[in-house]
Amino acid sequence: MMTAYPAIDLKDGACVRLRRGEMNDATVYSQNPGAQARAWQDAGFSWLHVVDLNGAFAGKPVNAAAVSDILANVTMPVQLGGGIRSMAQIETWLSAGISRVILGSVAAKNPALVLEACRAFPGRVAVGIDARDGFVATEGWAETSTLPAPELARHFEGAGVSAIIYTDIARDGMLGGLNIAQTVALANGISTPVIASGGVGSLADLAALKAAKCPGIEGVIIGRALYDGRVDPKSAVELLNS
Repeated sequence: MMTAYPAIDLKDGACVRLRRGEMNDATVYSQNPGAQARAWQDAGFSWLHVVDLNGAFAGKPVNAAAVSDILANVTMPVQLGGGIRSMAQIETWLSAGISRVILGSVAAKNPALVLEACRAFPGRVAVGIDARDGFVATEGWAETSTLPAPELARHFEGAGVSAIIYTDIARDGMLGGLNIAQTVALANGISTPVIASGGVGSLADLAALKAAKCPGIEGVIIGRALYDGRVDPKSAVELLNS
């Protein structure tokens, strides 16, 4: 069984999807994040994945009003990433009703914060690893480091990280399929559950992920394919739950 995470990416208060993380290549799908979140809950999803895109670039939360609107409209758990860089911000979001925070850029640049957050909030911290050609990218994907993605993931083994969200930037928003080989290799090399992300374009992509039979992959994030109608929500949930 795998969890399907519909994605809501927030830019200037609206729900958008980017191609390869480029802020100037955004498609706006909804001006009402709360209503969109409620629609995904009504469609049968059990979790929601939210990213504050402006926050990822600014290094601080920017779309707080939209996130609050989402929380007010759903009862399902919500995981949130984008610009969360301090214990104070982590505490604020968890107190506001976010079930799990996602630490991305800060995990690469200040891993001690991840360890501290895991100790303070067990089970409520995920690490987002975004990779370009296998190397960790940070600051809203504007910078690529020399750190291999698996090395960063291994750094947090045993720290209490609830999940590693692994995104292949080259595939994100492109609908060309997940990088299953890299995701499976990562999941097989660590004990922390992995959530696959970047490139789902059809039910066949989800079936291929299931067919990999990798117990370490806990779920998959689905974005543009849901908004474009290429993946039917009910079919996706049934396939991943089968």
